[in-house]
Amino acid sequence: MTDIASKILIFGCGNMGGAMLRGWIAGGVEASRFVVVDPFADGLPEGVVVRRSASEAGETFDILLLGIKPQMIGELAPDIALLLNPDAMLMSILAGTEAATLSGHFPAAKIVRLMPNLAAAIGKSPLGIWSAQLDEAGRGELDRLLGSLGTPVWLTSEHQMNAVTALAGSGPAFVYRFIDALAAGGAKLGLPPATAARLALAMVEGAALLAAVSEEAPAELATRVTSPGGTTAAGLAVLDDEAALASLIEATLRAASERGAELAQPMDGNET
Repeated sequence: MTDIASKILIFGCGNMGGAMLRGWIAGGVEASRFVVVDPFADGLPEGVVVRRSASEAGETFDILLLGIKPQMIGELAPDIALLLNPDAMLMSILAGTEAATLSGHFPAAKIVRLMPNLAAAIGKSPLGIWSAQLDEAGRGELDRLLGSLGTPVWLTSEHQMNAVTALAGSGPAFVYRFIDALAAGGAKLGLPPATAARLALAMVEGAALLAAVSEEAPAELATRVTSPGGTTAAGLAVLDDEAALASLIEATLRAASERGAELAQPMDGNET
């Protein structure tokens, strides 16, 4: 159970903020510890305090989770700053928005950049973290705060955040596409589509769970599944031909990472 002494303000509670909120509550934090400021949020857990604007929040906070669209930061920052207590911790899940930019808007806050994914709702998210302003005690406090959402991973450089965003933040979408592709492939081989979809999902779930608890690396697990000259070897030969799979994944992650770098530049008002 996560122990949170202070209330948490979630400013902008879209898909990701909502997933984190549900993960905290599932981890044992009382819903009444959360105040959400979002003009459109609905369907939130019972007991969460919802305000439609900053002026309605009615109090200030020691912990703020920032989940707005990156291009809105300039417009909303003055109102958000009024909701922060001195020396408050501001956790930003804004892709591409650098700590220097956040500090410019919130000079009195301790800035933390955080990259989770939607599995935070079930306590299974990787959580890439970077901050230059937290000491060892502060890091320990943040680890405890985030512990019910998944696995906190501290980064040694803010520059690594774009890669973390691509791998851990965007990664689930790539996995879902892979599951769909497996199901579609099974259907083309003659399986009923619904059967292929169930088999693909169950297979990926089991393989991921085994990899998570095994002491062996995924590459070694793949070797264990593969008999020389067998069916698995035939399939792997296609994936490994001219490093086809490795090259595709690298290109996918590089595109996502480079987009993160672009988002660090001055906003032009376009959607991300």
